[in-house]
Amino acid sequence: MVARGALMQALPAGGAMVAVEASEDEVRPLLTERVSVAAVNGPAAVVVSGVEAEVLRIQGHFEGVGRRVTRLRVSHAFHSPLMDPMLDGFRAVVAGLSFGEPVIPIVSTLTGLPVGVGELGDPEYWVRHVREPVRFADAVEVLEGKGVTTYVELGPDAVLTPMGQQCVEDAVFVPVLRRDRGEEAELVAALALAHCRGVAVDWAAFFAGRGAGLVDLPTYAFQRRWFWRDPETAGSAPVAENAVDTAVWNALERADSATLAARIGVPAPALDEVLPALKGWRRQQREEARTDSWCYRVDWHPVALPGGERTAPDGTWLVAVPEGRTEDPRVRAVCDGLASQGVRTVRLEVGDQERAQLAAQLRACPAPAGVLSLLAVDGRPHPRHGSLSRGTAATVTLVQALEDAAFNAPLWCVTVQAAAVGAVGESADPAQAAVWGLGASLALDLPERWGGLIDLPADLDDEDVARLCRVLAAPGDEDQLALRGGRVLGRRIVRTSLGEQPAVRAWIPRGTTLITGGTGGLGAHVARLLATRGAEHLLLTSRRGPDGEGVADLVAELAGLGTRATVVACDIGDREAVRRLLAGIPDDRPLTAVVHAAGVMQRIAPLSDLTLAEFAAVAHAKAGGARHLDELVGDRPLDAFVLFSSGAAAWGSTGQAAYGSANACLDALARARRARGATATSIAWGPWQGGMVDAELGAALARIGTPPMDPGLAITALGRVLDRDPTHLVVADLDWARFIPVYTMARPRPLVDSVPEARAAREAGPTGGGHGRDSGADFAERLKELAEPQQGRAVLDLVRTHVAALLGYDDPAALDPARPFTDLGFDSVAAVSLVQALSAQTGQRLSATLVFDHATPTALAAHLHGELCPHGAAVGAAGALAVLAELDRLEATLAALPPEDIERHRLPGRLQALTARFTAGGTRPSPDGQLAEDASADDVLAFIDKELGLA
Repeated sequence: MVARGALMQALPAGGAMVAVEASEDEVRPLLTERVSVAAVNGPAAVVVSGVEAEVLRIQGHFEGVGRRVTRLRVSHAFHSPLMDPMLDGFRAVVAGLSFGEPVIPIVSTLTGLPVGVGELGDPEYWVRHVREPVRFADAVEVLEGKGVTTYVELGPDAVLTPMGQQCVEDAVFVPVLRRDRGEEAELVAALALAHCRGVAVDWAAFFAGRGAGLVDLPTYAFQRRWFWRDPETAGSAPVAENAVDTAVWNALERADSATLAARIGVPAPALDEVLPALKGWRRQQREEARTDSWCYRVDWHPVALPGGERTAPDGTWLVAVPEGRTEDPRVRAVCDGLASQGVRTVRLEVGDQERAQLAAQLRACPAPAGVLSLLAVDGRPHPRHGSLSRGTAATVTLVQALEDAAFNAPLWCVTVQAAAVGAVGESADPAQAAVWGLGASLALDLPERWGGLIDLPADLDDEDVARLCRVLAAPGDEDQLALRGGRVLGRRIVRTSLGEQPAVRAWIPRGTTLITGGTGGLGAHVARLLATRGAEHLLLTSRRGPDGEGVADLVAELAGLGTRATVVACDIGDREAVRRLLAGIPDDRPLTAVVHAAGVMQRIAPLSDLTLAEFAAVAHAKAGGARHLDELVGDRPLDAFVLFSSGAAAWGSTGQAAYGSANACLDALARARRARGATATSIAWGPWQGGMVDAELGAALARIGTPPMDPGLAITALGRVLDRDPTHLVVADLDWARFIPVYTMARPRPLVDSVPEARAAREAGPTGGGHGRDSGADFAERLKELAEPQQGRAVLDLVRTHVAALLGYDDPAALDPARPFTDLGFDSVAAVSLVQALSAQTGQRLSATLVFDHATPTALAAHLHGELCPHGAAVGAAGALAVLAELDRLEATLAALPPEDIERHRLPGRLQALTARFTAGGTRPSPDGQLAEDASADDVLAFIDKELGLA
């Protein structure tokens, strides 16, 4: 570079360079032997260079046709024939250099093409580089063809950035420095922009030595709230009680041993012996505290039902009974007991009817006050879908047919001994428990039509049926109940701590451990855990077996940990395949443990959108596989029989009725095995990062308060669970402050009332949410009592409140209701939740595609107004609602302004003057002068100025 500059500066001064707004094809006919193209910077950006008089002639030509031309301030006419005298000298300099092959791919601005092997090592290349044009535009075009969309400019100023933007349309150019601007600020801004464009930035290197630390950020990109961490002021906050301990541990973890030893006055070798152990112990304590916060158990608490003299429900009830099972003692006891309590009933037998056939039968029945289903007690395998019981399949069909027949009466499902309520050794029925998992999700999907679940004791008597009638007459908010020992018990999730439970063993797997789904995301993590614990032999199954992606690497990794792994393709839902699998286990490494992690996710959809075959397919591997393993293992003594269940069976999950049902079978199976003296542990997991939860779903889950768990910490929790050997545990990272507003949006959820954080979140939430079974009718009636403008406002407030809650807004007024749902950040999960909440709040049967049919909250509110008040909704209601919404936002913005700003801008006077324009005798603005639906607060103020003639 030095030689090149010196040779150029040694040339005689003179010549000129001019940038021309023209293409290369337009310029070339005007060139001479002493003028050439020096650079092609864009489709219409060319630089000509050479003898001054001839360059100025070309400049005059393009000025004459109205093109922009700029003479460049240069000492010499570079890249022109005037450079020829220095080329031989430069060639000699370059010939004395040695070159290496580039490591990073390069596109040459000399040729406009990717650099070939050895091309940059040819001295003639660099000689041509001095003389020939710089083909920047051609190089950018080649990069665009290779999919490049982000370009970083390294240089003292943003010179190439504006030129590059003329060459390609859908790309971003990031200059690292700009003239006359602070270098640090420009560098950080460039890195941030590149990072947001998907460019990998080594942030660890960037922050090294700066004392920076990680802070939690919002998990959702559409919260529309500022999130800047305020600088910490020394002495501004009281020192926490454990601040000294924290400082000590930070010193132990971060300082090197020599520095720390000198600081505390001990010999460095002595500290070296204990420091690693201390650091490891501290890390373990943190992990255990974190995973302890994820642990819950299902409990049953006595509940007091609403008082009163009612001992039986009013009206006529439809009782669905299993076809051909009317003489089943449990069915007969309930039906006879209802009659003895004076309950009027219509009995309907449900078997293998198709959905449409059953819906037709329902339409022929008088509209009932309620529906009581006894279908779950039929535990026989379904003839076509063996992973389901006849009772579960019939319940699915009944729920769908009731919706098809437009029955709005609450549906209560009765089971008998489906739940182990608490007595030591009490069993549970997995076939009936499937209906409990189904019901947990239906309570979310159909909050306005779901009654609840009631589990009766196996030794059912007249008093139990009498209590059943009292529950149906006045259940209050309870929707998951069991009758035992003369008491009514409510299902509850309560906190528990693994740290408070002593380990009963330090389990080291021996012989063969079977892991179903063992090569998938969760199963592979389990395999690694057991290998680190010294497992002798792991038998891993999956659908594809050894042909699965990454299987060979997993087997090699396990071998490196000292564990032999065998991978077998096996459909765990196929009983015969499972029998062959177990029969193939070698005698010298007998089966001693089972971890059942296999399963498939259900597509997110309401039950009405699923066929019975789809529902059964979800249960095939999860519930069917667990049943096969239990039956075929038989009484063989095992060290562990671990079932991977899901939180969908514990608290329900929107659009996951089939998945919740299948996992509830696993929880009940663990109880049943324990009751007969066999080992079993069912873990109802929250979502894990990776595996079935991709980044998009993970973001949606985090937004509603169920963020995916870090697999490393989840595996730590699993290891602790295995050593304590419980029957059932819920392990989930629940953000109660986010979870409760969404979970309880449509109706109360007593299930979580015993979790302190859940109660605090509920008490801190907005009041007047309309909870209760009659809230939809109440809202509709209140709406009819309002004048038409107030109706529109009330409906808009309803929609905006629910949308804001789903998106995490602190204040519904901050939500712009004229923005499309897609721009606000709605996804399919949020759309389903909104439809459910509005259905429960309005008492209307709303379409599942409501959010997609009405693009904005304003349009949706106008539609709901028309549905709820068909004779009152005015034409143009959406426009009026948009203005009302903007006035609400303006009011909130003004309320947040300091008094001095309000006074300085004369805002009260401006608003009063505008109000006068719309009162009696005033002149209304023309339609063309009205506010747009997407007007912002600034637009409203500008509108005020325009109307008052101040603009």
